[in-house]
Amino acid sequence: MRNQFVNRKFIIGGMIVLVWIVLVLRLFFLQVVNPGYKLSASRNSRQSQIQYSARGLIFDRNGQIIVYNKPAYDLMVTPWKVRVFDTLELCSSVDITKEELINGLKRARSYSNALPSVLVRQISAERYASLQEKMYKFPGFVVKSRMIRAYNQPIAAHVIGHLGEVAREDMNRDSYYSLGDYLGRDGLEKQYEKELRGTKGIRYLLVDVHN
Repeated sequence: MRNQFVNRKFIIGGMIVLVWIVLVLRLFFLQVVNPGYKLSASRNSRQSQIQYSARGLIFDRNGQIIVYNKPAYDLMVTPWKVRVFDTLELCSSVDITKEELINGLKRARSYSNALPSVLVRQISAERYASLQEKMYKFPGFVVKSRMIRAYNQPIAAHVIGHLGEVAREDMNRDSYYSLGDYLGRDGLEKQYEKELRGTKGIRYLLVDVHN
């Protein structure tokens, strides 16, 4: 009988050692071999922002500027990142109604729950300056800066052309574009699109838990 208990003790001890070995190997795989957790931790502290180059200027034959750029700001939302926030404060900050905010969030979710989409377009520089200080209160929302076209003289619109937001077929045809980008739709803006649009860059930001 005593030998039976001794054997059982060794069996139980061996099972405990085996479980510990499995746990240690699993932890080693997760923390050392598998890069997933490292990438996740990196994303928690590092954000990437697309930097758009200023669109090229257009001059007349006398060297006078007829088309130039001025800054504009779009409020973007990524639905799955959104948490509870003060809707009234956000609405007053960007000058929209609560209904417009709710409808905008519905449109964003119907497009993609994981990709950012435009919620409010062309926020003024004054409102952006005030909003920038509050962005940590609105998880899931970011402001994307871009340049919009301005004109010294209201002439030759049919020759100069205009910009329009990219459609899905534009993104499928050219991987340079992403949702919310603009491209030349007609006239000189379309003819010289590749020369005028410049080249995108990426800016990396280190952030804390408040973004």
